[in-house]
Order: sequence, then C-alpha cells, then structure tokens
Amino acid sequence: MEHAKEILDAAYRAWNDRSEFRLKRDRYKRFTYGDQWSDMVIDGDKVLSAADRARAHGRRPMTNNLLRRLIKSVIGRYRYQRQDREPLEGEAARVYALNNLDEIDCRSLEEFLISGCTIQRVYNERRLMGEHIWVDMVSPDRFFINRIRDPRGWDAELVGMTHDWSLTETLLRLAGPDLARAELIKKTYGQLGCSISEPGWCSGNDNTDSFLTGRAGRCRVIEVWTLETVERLRCHDRHRATYNTLPVTTAGRVESINRQRAKRGAAPIVTRWEADTVWRCRWLAPDGTVLQSHISNAPDGSHPFKFRFYPMIDGEIHSLVEDVIDQQIYINELISLIDHVVSCAAKGVLLFPADEKIPTMTWEQIADTWSSPDGIIPVKGRSINRPQQVTSGNSNLGAKELLETQMQMFEDVSGVTNVLMGRTSSGHIGAEHYENLVKNAIIAIADILDTFTNFITARNESLTGKKSA
Repeated sequence: MEHAKEILDAAYRAWNDRSEFRLKRDRYKRFTYGDQWSDMVIDGDKVLSAADRARAHGRRPMTNNLLRRLIKSVIGRYRYQRQDREPLEGEAARVYALNNLDEIDCRSLEEFLISGCTIQRVYNERRLMGEHIWVDMVSPDRFFINRIRDPRGWDAELVGMTHDWSLTETLLRLAGPDLARAELIKKTYGQLGCSISEPGWCSGNDNTDSFLTGRAGRCRVIEVWTLETVERLRCHDRHRATYNTLPVTTAGRVESINRQRAKRGAAPIVTRWEADTVWRCRWLAPDGTVLQSHISNAPDGSHPFKFRFYPMIDGEIHSLVEDVIDQQIYINELISLIDHVVSCAAKGVLLFPADEKIPTMTWEQIADTWSSPDGIIPVKGRSINRPQQVTSGNSNLGAKELLETQMQMFEDVSGVTNVLMGRTSSGHIGAEHYENLVKNAIIAIADILDTFTNFITARNESLTGKKSA
C-alpha cells in the first residue's frame, strides 16, 4: 500500500494558502445574491451584524440589490455576443452538446464576475454515464494551486481539487476492472468508517470548507497533480527503424541487446539520456493512501484544470463585484436612512385644539369627517387657534441626492451603464447613434469579457488537442 504523505501535506498547504480568498469569495457571493447586511461591524463597544446595528438605531435593513442586476446584465451581453460565434464542428461540437457547455460557460462567467476566478476540469474518463470527455465547473472552494504569478498559469507546479463521491462512484472511477485496486479502495475507506451499504467517509456535517473531511455520507478523494522530472532514454533502433522513449531503468536491457547485436555485426540501438518534465496525478485518501497514480495522457501532457484569475497582478485576484461592493453597502444605508426619515416624518397629522371640539362629536367622528372630501366639522370659534394639518417638508437632509450620486458612481465604477442594459435617457436616439453608445459602453467591460473569452478559447483547444488558427 503506497502512501504519499508529503504530497498530501503540500496539497494542504496550497489549499490553506487560499483561505483568505475563499472568505472574500463567500462574502462577495452573499452580497450578489441578496445577503448584504450580515457583515460584522463595531457599534460602540459591541460587535454585531450590520442588520442588528441598523435595527438597534431604529432603522429597517433594506436592500436594493444592484449587484445582481450588474451580473445579469454582463452575462446577458455575453450570451448576446455568443450568437455571432462560428459554429463548432466535429468532436468539439459533440463535447459541447454532451456537457451542455453553453450553460456551463455562462455559470462560469457568473463565478468569474463574483470572485475573479473561473475553473473548469477537462478530462477523458469513465463515469456512471459512460466514458467521454467531461467538462466540469470546479468550485473555488474545492480547488487548490501553488502560489502563481503568471496570468496564464504557466508557473503552476501543483494543482488539484477535492471530491466527495459515493463509494460506488469511487470504485467506478478509480478501480475500474482492477479487482486488487477495488479491494484497496474498499479497505481504505472501510478503515475510515465507510462501507458498501453506506458509502462515504462521514464527517457529520456538510461543510465543504475542509480539506480532509468530506460531506456526510461521501468519500473524500483528493486529486493532486504535480509537475515532476523523470529520466528517460531516447532510443533509435536503426535495425528495426524505430524511435521511441523508454524508462531509464531499461538501460541495462538495452546494453545487453547491443552486446548480442555486436556479436552478429548488427547495428546497435543508439541511446540518449534525457531529463523531462511530466504531470503526474495521484488520487489520495484522507490518510495519504494512493488510490491511483498515473502520468497525464492529455495531448499537451498537462493537467486537466483550465483556469483564469483576474487580473492576476502579483498573484492577486480582484473581481468586478469587489470594485462596487462599497457603493452597494452605502446605497443600502441611504435607502434605510430615507425610509427611517420618511417613517418618522409627519404625514397629514391633524392638530385640533381641545377647546374647539363640540360635545356632540367624538374624536373618531372628527377624524372620519376630516378625511371626507365634503365633510363639515363644527367648532366653537372662541379661540384664535384653528384645526390645522401638519405635513413635514423636505426632511431627507440631502439623502436622496446622495443616493442618486451613489447610484451613478455604481455605474461609473462597474462600467455597466443604462445603455448597456438596454435603457436610454431619451427615446429620440437614432439607431446608429445608439449602436455607438453601446460600443462605447462595452469598452468599459471589454477587459474582463475578453479575459474570459480567452479562457474559453484555451478550454476549447483542450477538447480536441488542436490549437485555434
């Protein structure tokens, strides 16, 4: 039974290095889908959620989710632009249809806009639905990679992800027809508290923010790809007209063959030692047991993960949502403030002097008559005071103007303007002028869309192993 504790430890360090990124992504995702008041803030000597602080000051935590509108607008623009792409043919078209990549790519773009990170796994393997080239969207919560600085990811040396499979799927994908390997997998996860009848190494929780512990009822399998150096022999056999590569451990056998050929006067096998780099995959159990190990068989010899981080300057990731999240917070604060001011302001309050009330009418009758368009309320008329209705004037203290400013700043910072969302300030705009406005608006988000498009192009090349023209 082979163990790879050092590889497992290196993978854990790479996964742990991304803990801060995972926390930020979780916050950006919460904000995007409407949970915008759960940030912890300081209020005097207390630490409480932003929603609780607003309630403590008598305000309702209200949300005007502009982030969601922003994300949907960019995805809608991307879907619209994809209509002009050239249709795929052959193997690429088949893989597209099999994996429903039109939908997967849009969800990957959504992740890219929220977290600045998009990851897909492209691999030819056997699954419950057959053996095909499968393309999966990978959650950043499960992905790990060594510290890289190259935007293309060419300096990656360790990459992988965690999987939570049933024991049945684990046997299918890792053991196949190999009975000895199947027994190893069953024995390994049996020692970890797993059985055929109840598949999975259970943790008792569904938290994916754990490296060694999987979801309840599932087997945690850790897929690790490492860039390694291997020694090889380049062998040119002129006698048989062959040229191939052999492991360096076969050098003794090649020498033996050459001695035999020397006796017969035949041409020897010409060898040359080389050191080459390969991507090796190890499927690991949580205790470090190697369930399966193999060298990449991809056409480019690389690992199966296709990823893009934005903008990847000095290894840093900054998403579109991150750029405008402060404006979103301030917009919610202003809306809650305006709501609070309006709810506290006087709205048609009737000031009725008590000495003007006649005994024959109750206060309820006076209130009903006051609201009636043809009502008459008798008064005694001995006082200079008369009933009057009080309505507060402009009591928002400029909050509405601040809100409009923040809404405009939200568009300016994100680059997603009303024109890009199909709205204009005037209905008297010619088609050509409107098209120019749209093109200018797209320029603001062209960088992030083109970065994602380059990612899709690189992914498509890996489907067939052919470079695009």
